[in-house]
Amino acid sequence: MANIKSQIKRNLQNEKRRLNNRNVRGAARTAVNQARAAFTAEDPETKEAVLKAISALDKAAEKGVIHRNNAARRKSRLMKKLATFKPGEGAPKAKKTK
Repeated sequence: MANIKSQIKRNLQNEKRRLNNRNVRGAARTAVNQARAAFTAEDPETKEAVLKAISALDKAAEKGVIHRNNAARRKSRLMKKLATFKPGEGAPKAKKTK
């Protein structure tokens, strides 16, 4: 445990930030997982789920919880999958790499 007053304050701030970051990161992760589930379930609201996930990722990146390139990469993957998605034909097939 810290003895210095400024370090005690810093520890309290760090804990508060950790909890806030955890909530934001968890919300983004949940939104992305729901969007992926919508793809596999061929849900008609897939586009809305993807847009919700993109919004959650943008908010997390804006707050500095995740890196902006990390958010951009995840959004790119979702949009790429959405572009090839046709409801009723099943989930888009992943390309095989060598």
